[in-house]
Amino acid sequence: MGSTGSGKTTFVNLASGSSLDVGRGLESCTSEVQASTQFSVGEKQVVLIDTPGFGDTTLSDSDIWKTIAASFVTSHRAGIHFTGIIFMQRISDVKVSGSSRQSFRMFQELCGEEAYPNVLLVTGMWDTVTPELGNSRYQELATKDIFFKPVLEKGARMMRHNNTRESALEIIRNLVDMPPVVLRIQRELGGGVDIMQTSVYKQIRELISEMVAQRQKKLDTLIEEMAEAERDRDEETQEELQEEVQAAKVELQEAQDKASKLASEYQVELRRIQEMLRRRRTSDINMQSAL
Repeated sequence: MGSTGSGKTTFVNLASGSSLDVGRGLESCTSEVQASTQFSVGEKQVVLIDTPGFGDTTLSDSDIWKTIAASFVTSHRAGIHFTGIIFMQRISDVKVSGSSRQSFRMFQELCGEEAYPNVLLVTGMWDTVTPELGNSRYQELATKDIFFKPVLEKGARMMRHNNTRESALEIIRNLVDMPPVVLRIQRELGGGVDIMQTSVYKQIRELISEMVAQRQKKLDTLIEEMAEAERDRDEETQEELQEEVQAAKVELQEAQDKASKLASEYQVELRRIQEMLRRRRTSDINMQSAL
């Protein structure tokens, strides 16, 4: 898991020999949870799960969470368990943005502290920075409370990925012998906890509240500007601002509606993924029968 453009899909393809679509630039190609082809790491058979990135250019973080949660819960119910969770972080980032820190908080809530010993925090894109700069950023990530330090102190580990298959396989070797782990989101939703009471939902609600406040502030500013234009009898500016006010009202309403719709949208997504898996199983059985 990780932010859009952090190298998740490239890592999966490199390690497994798969051909999952890779995004270029700021665009993300991963809008679904995808599974790699099965491959060997020593005596273990491994499948990697590639997830949409937080901070996606086309999907909101709440939509991404909904997709990941539904997929993980469906896998858990089907008896599929994870032995490791990898969080990808670009070492090339000049600074860790607010959205990246939000992504990591979402990751923490999805996993839960109990899963941290099965977590690897993997830095990539080392070829885009000098060793000195990369090492400095690596230390900052590892030692600051606002980044990886709290998770590392509770059992997670940190590794570097140098964009070779051997590097990817070495990272996976550190996870394949770990005992399977149940993620917090799987335990909560699988145990019947209402979606609105889950840890990650509470985190999303905070983010949505921040978004609502920002959009309300934007709307209030536009209304003040329009009132000033009316006092100045500036009809051209009034007309322009009127359009902006209407657009801002729509954006605000969308943000306010998002939290209330999340629970019902999760149930729809859960049914969609379950049906997709059912079709795949039916297709696999039919293919085996044909052989």
